[in-house]
Amino acid sequence: MATWVTLCENKDFRTLYYRGKSQVHTGLVTYVRPNRLGYPRVGITTGKKVGCAVKRSRARRVIREGLRPLISQIGGYDIVFVARTRTPEMKSTQLTPVIERHLKQLGVMAE
Repeated sequence: MATWVTLCENKDFRTLYYRGKSQVHTGLVTYVRPNRLGYPRVGITTGKKVGCAVKRSRARRVIREGLRPLISQIGGYDIVFVARTRTPEMKSTQLTPVIERHLKQLGVMAE
């Protein structure tokens, strides 16, 4: 089973926000930028607008589980997912096709 490395540094997030490509959905925003490492690095952000701590944690869990079936098809890219206010109410099975569509449109996964 494939896995990913977590993005932790603020400079990595800022680089993706300013230099990466993005796709927007009502439940999720995706930023992508190639890296030279050969494996994916993933970051998930949830702002205070998403809700209380319980909702923000749920949003992160839902995004992680939505990404899990697709991670084996992703190569060397830095990816940041930004939760929106509808993310905690969504299920991971609803979010998986959204993530897949975003990654295909951004050229991360083959069509």
